[in-house]
Amino acid sequence: MKDFLRLIWSYRQQLTLVLAPLVFLPVVFVMPPQEGKCLYIVLIMAVYWCMETLPLAVTALLPLSLLPLFGILPSSKTCPLYFLDTNVLFFGGLVMAVAIEDCNLHRRVALAILRCLGVNPLMLTLGMMLTTALLSMWLSNTATTAMMMPIATAILKRLYGEFEAVPQSKTSDTELQKHELPTEENPDNQEAEEEGKSEVQELRTEDSPQPTEQSQLEKPSKNLAKSILISIPYAASIGGISTLTGTPPNLILDGQLKSIFPQSDELNFGSWFVFALPLSLIFLVLAWLWITFLYGGLRLRSLIKRKSTESEIKAKAVIHSEFAQLGPMTFAEGAVSGFFTAFVILLLTRHPKFIPGWAKLFKPKYVTDAVVAMGIIILMFIFPSRKPSFKWKTNPEEPVIPNEPLLTWKKVKHNVAWNVIILLGGGFAIAKACEESGLSRWIGSKLRPLEYISASTTVLIVSLVVSAFTEFASNTATSIIFLPILAELATEAKEHPLYLMIPGTVSCSFAFMLPVATPPNAIAFTTGHLKVKDMMKTGLLMNIMGIILVNVAINTWGRLIFKFSTFPEWAMESENSTDRAVTIFQLYTVNAVD
Repeated sequence: MKDFLRLIWSYRQQLTLVLAPLVFLPVVFVMPPQEGKCLYIVLIMAVYWCMETLPLAVTALLPLSLLPLFGILPSSKTCPLYFLDTNVLFFGGLVMAVAIEDCNLHRRVALAILRCLGVNPLMLTLGMMLTTALLSMWLSNTATTAMMMPIATAILKRLYGEFEAVPQSKTSDTELQKHELPTEENPDNQEAEEEGKSEVQELRTEDSPQPTEQSQLEKPSKNLAKSILISIPYAASIGGISTLTGTPPNLILDGQLKSIFPQSDELNFGSWFVFALPLSLIFLVLAWLWITFLYGGLRLRSLIKRKSTESEIKAKAVIHSEFAQLGPMTFAEGAVSGFFTAFVILLLTRHPKFIPGWAKLFKPKYVTDAVVAMGIIILMFIFPSRKPSFKWKTNPEEPVIPNEPLLTWKKVKHNVAWNVIILLGGGFAIAKACEESGLSRWIGSKLRPLEYISASTTVLIVSLVVSAFTEFASNTATSIIFLPILAELATEAKEHPLYLMIPGTVSCSFAFMLPVATPPNAIAFTTGHLKVKDMMKTGLLMNIMGIILVNVAINTWGRLIFKFSTFPEWAMESENSTDRAVTIFQLYTVNAVD
């Protein structure tokens, strides 16, 4: 029997591929025609995403063929959804990350922060978390974790010479390969996959001595290792919440809001940053206190200035040595820093809500965050990566060396996560199909009993359900599935759509309990010093804290920023237009039958 079950499990993807369409087929016949066909496609894609039957990006391509074939959305309307304004903004963020990583600016920033905070166990954990969170605001969560983990293992080796990255069992290796960069940064090409695998291999072997009989860590040092290793993926997930481009669910919220409510203008990079940054900072501090308390680093004497131990002096020397090896800041690093600063300032000041932004100088709704992103990126394809030299003008014998720009298409082509852009497009196509077919309205009508529950209670329920679901499914897939439902539920209840959609989006990042929940967790798990029970024990309270914080944030400063006390006109207009579309479709059907 065990052999049979093992055989079934080994063919689970093939079985799901065939059985899902057959199992959900009755939906087409028991529901209204358009709603039933749309729900059929949504259910198949949801199962494929959750079971990873096909690569996530391949599943996201299904609407391109299925929606026109089922008569839900014409191809002329489906295809443009795969490169909307939101996708362009995300693409710009990914290209900026490529430039930062290419000139090694992210490593300089990380080591500079660690130099300032020191290697006291308490401050070391804080330094790792602050650095990771800061980088993950602008880089992908997985890339940030993969960059920080070798730094952490090198420092721990200097603190405790016996420390080594112990490879986990074959199961964990399989899990990592299965979940490695599934939604954020795994470009669909062989070279990128090999680079990703080499990063993980480096993470296991870099700065690690050969195994010895005395390689087991003592309990205090083992706990410190756990606290640092587990804090990195958690900080990456928390930091990604802070910016609209920090993690795919945030961008899916932006794109679906514009798709479902075309007249909405309340969500942009600046308004999200003002809301999410305080939430992330508070969450990061609470996470640091909880992790250090759980693993024995939070003690009164840790806060008192004391003489550094020999191992701490060695670890500090490692950080200073690594920083010294970087040398003085290069021309490319300075240029990328300047462009990045301009990128952030322009995004924050375009339309900050509380004061007129510079976008007021142009036609209304003509200049969006995507325009800023593309403008900066195009300049980086022109700006030189080395300081221009004009010696050839005075010395004819001086060779003329071509000056490569900060960005080249070859770098972008091999390092940008194209699969994520496709995944975002698939989510927007599904959201549009749900709206056009009337499925969102049908689901909203079935959820009407929730209208009698207070709005704050509904937000709590949404946060609990989404945070539980995202432990087993990709955060991107989770947001794609839930956000259209939450938008319709809010409209039916005459609540501000963002009042439910924002907590649902943020909760997609609360994947703290399982190694397979998110790629950063899987990377930390492969070091061999973390067990599933460690993540379960630490992650449970992390999830609870996150749910409480997002509920507090949405009902306090979130209410002031997004004006949740009133039902917006753009939501009313969208509701009326949907009513008209459904009526027209019903009349058309009746006339066709007659």
